[in-house]
Amino acid sequence: MGGAATGLLGLALAANAAGPVALAHAQEYTVYAAGDIAWCDHPDPAWSGAAATAKVVETGLAASPHAAVLLLGDITYPRGRLREFTECYHPTWGRFKERTWPSPGNHEYLTPGARGYFDYFGSAAGAGYYRIKLGSWQVYSLDSNLAPGPAAAQLAWLKQELAANPSHCILAYWHHPLYSSGGHGSIARMAGAWRSLHDAGAEIVLSGHDHDYERFAPQDAAGNRDARGIRQFVVGTGGAYATPFLLPLRNSEKRDNSRTGVLRLVLKEGAYEWAFLEAAYQGFPNGNAPDRGEGNCH
Repeated sequence: MGGAATGLLGLALAANAAGPVALAHAQEYTVYAAGDIAWCDHPDPAWSGAAATAKVVETGLAASPHAAVLLLGDITYPRGRLREFTECYHPTWGRFKERTWPSPGNHEYLTPGARGYFDYFGSAAGAGYYRIKLGSWQVYSLDSNLAPGPAAAQLAWLKQELAANPSHCILAYWHHPLYSSGGHGSIARMAGAWRSLHDAGAEIVLSGHDHDYERFAPQDAAGNRDARGIRQFVVGTGGAYATPFLLPLRNSEKRDNSRTGVLRLVLKEGAYEWAFLEAAYQGFPNGNAPDRGEGNCH
């Protein structure tokens, strides 16, 4: 992950999924996160939803050297080809590629082996899953698209990493949400990862897939409200078309499919703040943050 290490102002050290990744020493670290980003059938990337959300991220990155970007999968549409990354994604979100930590979605895997994704991000994609450290937080990027055998290997790796790197504050992200009131609904394939993260005291899981924004109360892997559970955000609002909600799930606290935007998380020592930042509409800034709040690490 040497390119990412250099781009993050030398604060991240190279590694891959087989060995640790990490380091940033700032006590407070800001991340901007979204999935479902570049709709490549749009005639001009400069006027796309991805361009609007990219401006939000760029503004935030310019304000802080200790800030990074987390990608929640379905980074390009429709098939995650390398050409989509270079010609459609790169003119917008690719402008801050050197400060970006990706995870793949199902559209990336419509190209066999997600080769477009891995070729574009190179060493920053690792083997599809990896650990980084941002400030005092341990952060895990996982692949929710794996077949049973590779998925079992990823889960074993996650358990090993959690045991070897205990932390007061833990965040994980992947594409398919364990809980969602959106059209795709809740997808159980990452329940094992959620249980392992919950056992380790994790605070936050980020996902995309449904093209909406949704925030849940802290929960365990069975969907029970739990004061020491994990708070999940679905942030499929990176620029692709919006999709509808179905019946709200229990413990869903905030839902919005009327706007594009990104989630800003300020990762503090023992605590965090969140704000969903709405992108400008057709070039007109609005500055809205229709959801914001704060929480503490367990």
